[in-house]
Amino acid sequence: MGHLITLATSLNQWALDFQGNYERIIQSIAIAKERGATLRVGPELEIPGYGCYDHFLEGDTILHSWEVLAKILASDDTMGIVCDIGMPVVHKNVTYNCRVIVHDRQILLIRPKMWLANDGNYREMRYFTPWMKHRQWEDHFLPRIIQTVTKQVKVPFGDCVISTLDTCIGVELCEELFTPASPHILMGLDGVEIFTNSSGSHHELRKLYTRVELIKEATLKLGGVYLYANQQGCDGDRLYYDGCAMIAMNGHIVAQGSQFSLNDVEVVTATIDIEDVRSHRTSRSRGLQAASSGVFHRIEVPFALSSGKFGDTDGATILCIQAKLSGAKFHAPEEEIALGPACWLWDYLRRSRTQGYFVPLSGGIDSCATAVIVYSMCRLVAEAARKGDKQVIADARRMVGEPEDSVYIPLDPHEFCNKIFHTCYMGTENSSAETRKRAKDLSEAIGSYHVDLNMDTLVTSVRNLFAFVTGMRPQFRAHGGSGAENLALQNIQARLRMLLAYLFAQLLPWVRGRQGALLVLGSANVDESLRGYLTKYDCSSADINPIGGISKTDLKKFIAYARDAFEIPILNDFLSAIPTAELEPISETYVQADEADMGMTYDELSVFGRFRKVDKCGPYGMFTKLVHEWGSFLSPVQIAEKVKHFFFEYARNRHKMTTLTPSYHAESYSPDDNRFDLRPFLYPSRFPWQFKKIDEVAAVLPDRSKPAADKTKTD
Repeated sequence: MGHLITLATSLNQWALDFQGNYERIIQSIAIAKERGATLRVGPELEIPGYGCYDHFLEGDTILHSWEVLAKILASDDTMGIVCDIGMPVVHKNVTYNCRVIVHDRQILLIRPKMWLANDGNYREMRYFTPWMKHRQWEDHFLPRIIQTVTKQVKVPFGDCVISTLDTCIGVELCEELFTPASPHILMGLDGVEIFTNSSGSHHELRKLYTRVELIKEATLKLGGVYLYANQQGCDGDRLYYDGCAMIAMNGHIVAQGSQFSLNDVEVVTATIDIEDVRSHRTSRSRGLQAASSGVFHRIEVPFALSSGKFGDTDGATILCIQAKLSGAKFHAPEEEIALGPACWLWDYLRRSRTQGYFVPLSGGIDSCATAVIVYSMCRLVAEAARKGDKQVIADARRMVGEPEDSVYIPLDPHEFCNKIFHTCYMGTENSSAETRKRAKDLSEAIGSYHVDLNMDTLVTSVRNLFAFVTGMRPQFRAHGGSGAENLALQNIQARLRMLLAYLFAQLLPWVRGRQGALLVLGSANVDESLRGYLTKYDCSSADINPIGGISKTDLKKFIAYARDAFEIPILNDFLSAIPTAELEPISETYVQADEADMGMTYDELSVFGRFRKVDKCGPYGMFTKLVHEWGSFLSPVQIAEKVKHFFFEYARNRHKMTTLTPSYHAESYSPDDNRFDLRPFLYPSRFPWQFKKIDEVAAVLPDRSKPAADKTKTD
């Protein structure tokens, strides 16, 4: 038979933006038809947006989703093409996460999701019920708004497949690919040759490889064509959906879209021959299993995906990516940090309709990383503008206060950065000349509008007020003060910086003769949050935080990457600087250092974090694992002390996670208390039972450490 033209899409949908979501869906269908495609697959819940959360419980969300679908069906857009569209559907008073398969103004099938994502960041069973009647279907009576358009009263609802004149199509939804007994296995054995997967899968560092391998494996043993469509962008919360629409065939990736992009609509197409699938399925073992497999109800549609003539693809061979065996493309983690949070910041900035960002620059690597990510965003904007992206140009013009008839185009990332990004060094008597200079040099390198100030008068005023009220004047430890005094004086500085950040963010646009306000960015990394090494309501308190889900180790690698890729030599000074809060007086014998304050290294924190969250270890479980990992250079007693110290600090600081700034989710061991890492915030922080068991075991274990080794293993 002739070639078969297929496609998958990535859409930058926005929760509850029904008008915008409708327009992006229509645009993707139009692009598909222009390329000669006959099957279009969109991301999960694309009509209302995946991130509606509790809004899925509202009747309005269901109603407006049907209204959008009716508008799509009433137009000529779905004529001559099979479209797989996502929305919630209420069937017999139960709400399901569904795919609606349509063709020529007709609904062919409503396929409900059978295995729901319900861990980590996902709570689908809070809103939806899984379809438990596998390989069964029922009649679904359509709402009148749809009946008017399609002239149908009822349509099949359930676990069915679509049979065209030339092939058979089956649906798999997001999480179903990740389950041990994925639906594509039984569908493939029953003759389904094309599998569609509509996903709402978020970005996480180093996660794409897992997704790609599962997609390849799905068709390697079975044979078949796998169309993977994913949401792309920030649709209203901490997650960034990283697109990367793909088409796989017989275990090979034949087409792949971008993982990070400012495009609202991206279409990935491939021209393939379905005969390649059939020749792949000629093994005897596959035939024996298929002959005894169960049967799916087939919904017949008098339409062919292929032209029926050999070599006739209506010009699509010119426009489409030709199917060829190729490997998937992966970004290094440093590139992922440069691109993912930058795209997330752009979506947040344009959709919040604010005028830019503000970040306090400390001269340290964390706030430096935040600033460089904003600069990376400006680079992406300039690149999109040079390519003529009308949406990006229009958003940029609005941000910088240009009138609607303006001809301004943000072609220079430094110039655009100066218009929308504001930085500030807030020094005190404890600040060093080195950090002040690094902050200033970085602002000049990326082009941000920079303010340099001293806030000693504010700090002194607060100390004087306390002394006037209580008759006691707190002192730093270096001047003979207690630990409580020393900590309180550090926190005064930290919290005043938060107040100043919001003051300047609100008024700097006014100072520059513009309207609106800025969003304040935070700069606490995932390791500091996990350990609680931050002041509650200090500069870690912001509107959003692009690095809150990224480890210190990865941030250093990112800065090293950006130094070369973005040509910013000053970043080398940040890499060589010792991390310090600069909240205590500096003397000839003492300079405050983060790792000394924490009592553990950042590398150790990453290890603790992964064991705690990813490997689900309590104190004793973590100790037993680390005895094997660190036993060659630390004694069991030393390991026990490190584990106990971590859990003590983690437990007594856990309350800080309840007010943690919304952060870009990038790490599997994030301590985000809002949705991802649900824990108590009042612990028995000395864990008497657990710590006693650790001590008992550590005391009798042999010491196999070698004194020559002096640092912990981090891999």
